[in-house]
Amino acid sequence: TEPIINRLNRRVSVCAEAFNPDDDDEEDTEPRVVYPKTDDQRARLQEACKDIVLFKNLDQEQIYQILDAMFERKVEPSEHVIDQDDDGDNFYVIERGTYDIYVNKDGKPLLVGKYDNHGSFGELALMYNTPRAATIVATTEGALWGLDRVTFRRIIVKNNAKRRRTYETFIESVPLLKSLELSERMKIVDVLGVRTYQDNELIIAQGDKADCFFIVESGEVKIMIKSKTLASQQDKTEVEIARCTKGQYFGELALVTNKPRAASAYAVGEVKCLVMDIQAFERLLGPCMDIMKRNIVNYEEQLVSLFGTSLDLENPGI
Repeated sequence: TEPIINRLNRRVSVCAEAFNPDDDDEEDTEPRVVYPKTDDQRARLQEACKDIVLFKNLDQEQIYQILDAMFERKVEPSEHVIDQDDDGDNFYVIERGTYDIYVNKDGKPLLVGKYDNHGSFGELALMYNTPRAATIVATTEGALWGLDRVTFRRIIVKNNAKRRRTYETFIESVPLLKSLELSERMKIVDVLGVRTYQDNELIIAQGDKADCFFIVESGEVKIMIKSKTLASQQDKTEVEIARCTKGQYFGELALVTNKPRAASAYAVGEVKCLVMDIQAFERLLGPCMDIMKRNIVNYEEQLVSLFGTSLDLENPGI
């Protein structure tokens, strides 16, 4: 069972702690953390971690070390997993259960989102040495996998520092992100995953539930839509409505409107995309939302010119 931790005994605040992953060898001398696991636990942990974007850019040895170091934590309804303004001690991956996300506003907790049986949280405080930015409360019985701060920083933060050097210049060239502060752009680099696609491979499918936002790093992506509004198109033939090239983005529409995917996207030749999951998208791209909403109007105008209506956009899943 999870011991009750006296909050007065938690780590001293490290908000002002400077951290240069390249210079910081101190944590490398720490003994490796290993929690023995049964085959069943290992299988459940691997399943819970398979879509975690932060783990996508690690090599196999780093993945093994992280899985070794993770520990199981059972939670009960109404249990606070983390509390806003506390110091960060662990990163959590959800195996099962539902959780509410609260942020204090004017002294009162405001419900800003939910996790439903998958996802992860707690990385920001560990990455940037800041207090917890939100409170996470279990709304059902559930199970989490925790990763301690030292292991998280030794592997993930150092790995991200290398990725920052790789992607810093590219992210600065993405027009959508120009309105962000440098520190905000760097946080985006830290949560991006990388996916590659072969010629004509389906990237997103019209009508599917949306969980990611994409930026084209290299190659070209064609955006296709099935018109369901023209009687003559009984076979729902796909029509190309746009092309996305290096530095352009797609997949944001369904995230902004909270509706199913309004179009499909296919690779044209070999394509590499940077991918951000929906939780990071909502948390980090708030300042860009006005730009994306303006672009939705452009999409609607395109559909009107192609089909005489924008009904496809309003009811993408029909």
